[in-house]
Amino acid sequence: MGDIVKKDDNSMINDKEYFKILNDIKNQIKIAQRNATVKVNTEFILMNYRVGRTIAERNIWGSKFIETLSKDLRLEFPDCEGFSATNLRYMQKFAKEYSEEEILHQGVGELAWRSNILLMDKVKDREERFWYVARALENSWGRVVLDHQIATRLIDRQADNTKKVSNYMDTVSAPHNERVLDMLKDPYLLENVEFRDNLIERQIEKSMIADITKLIMELGNGFAFKGNQYHIKVGEKDYYMDMLFFNTELNCFVVVELKNDEFKPEFAGQLGFYVEAVNEKMKKDYNNDTVGILLCRGKDNESTRISLKAINSPVGVAEYKFMQEIPEYIESVIPKVEDIESRLNDIEIAETKKLKDGNKMAEE
Repeated sequence: MGDIVKKDDNSMINDKEYFKILNDIKNQIKIAQRNATVKVNTEFILMNYRVGRTIAERNIWGSKFIETLSKDLRLEFPDCEGFSATNLRYMQKFAKEYSEEEILHQGVGELAWRSNILLMDKVKDREERFWYVARALENSWGRVVLDHQIATRLIDRQADNTKKVSNYMDTVSAPHNERVLDMLKDPYLLENVEFRDNLIERQIEKSMIADITKLIMELGNGFAFKGNQYHIKVGEKDYYMDMLFFNTELNCFVVVELKNDEFKPEFAGQLGFYVEAVNEKMKKDYNNDTVGILLCRGKDNESTRISLKAINSPVGVAEYKFMQEIPEYIESVIPKVEDIESRLNDIEIAETKKLKDGNKMAEE
C-alpha cells in the first residue's frame, strides 16, 4: 500500500498534485450529476413519446378524444401538470416526428421537453433540427437562447464552413483549425446596437460591450471578455485593440477588430499585427495560438480571400449587421418567445417538478 498522508500534515502535501486530485474528483461528481439528470430527462421524454404514440395509434374518436383523455389523466394524476390537452397533442406530434432510436441516439432525449416543442414548432427540416439539438446540448442553451438562435438563423451563419472567409485552415495547425473555423459566423448580428446614420466605430463598440452578455452569446460558446480598447505595448509604442477575448473552449486569445466600413486589405494587416503581439506578450506556453476576427460592414469575398493569403496570422473576416436592418429576424424574435412561454406554462411547471423528483431519486 502507498503512504497515507495525514490531513494535518501539510508538509507532505504537494499543492500541484492535490489540486489535480481535487479537480479530478470535482469533475467525477459533475459528470455523475449530469448523467443522473440526463437519465431522468430521457425517461421523461420517452414517457411523453410513448404516451404520444399510444394516442396516435388509437385516436379514432375525433377532436373530443384528447380533451376527455386530458381530464381523466389529470383526475388520476392530480400532482402532474403535464397532461393538458395542448401537451397531449404535442406528445402525439412528437411521436409522429421521431422514432425511439432517434430520441436515444440523436440527443433528442437529452434536450428539455419545452425545447423539443420549440424545435417542432419552428424548425421543419429534420436535419436542421438535429443540428440545433447538438448545438443546444453542446452549449447548454435554455429554451429562450435556443429560440433566439433559431430566429436569427444561426445554422445559415455558422454551419457551412465553405461560405466563410478566413485563412484559419492554412495558419492554424490541425485539428484545432477546424474548431476555430467552426467558431466563426457570417454575418454577426448586433442585437444591442441601435442603428442610425453616421455611427462611428467607437459608438458601435461602446454599445456592443454595454450588454456584454448579448455580445458573448452572439460570439459563441467559451468567450470570456478581457476588455475593450485593450492596451498592449510593443517596443516604445502603445497600441489599443478594439476588443480582446479569451476562448476557454479553444484555449486561445481572440482579438476582435471592428470596422464601420467595407473590407480593405490593410485592415487584415493591422489585425494580424495585434494577433502576433498578443502571442508574444500575453500567450502562455499551454495556450493555443491567438486568432483574430475582423468585423466589417461589407466585403468582397474574392479580394478578402486574396488579402488573407498575404498574411501568416490566423484571421477570419465576417460582416456584421444591426438587428434593425433585418426585420424578419425582429419579427420572429420578439413576439414568439412570449407566445410560447404563455402557451407552454403548464408544461414548464410539470417538467420542472418531474426533474426535481427525478434528481431526488438519483441522489437517494
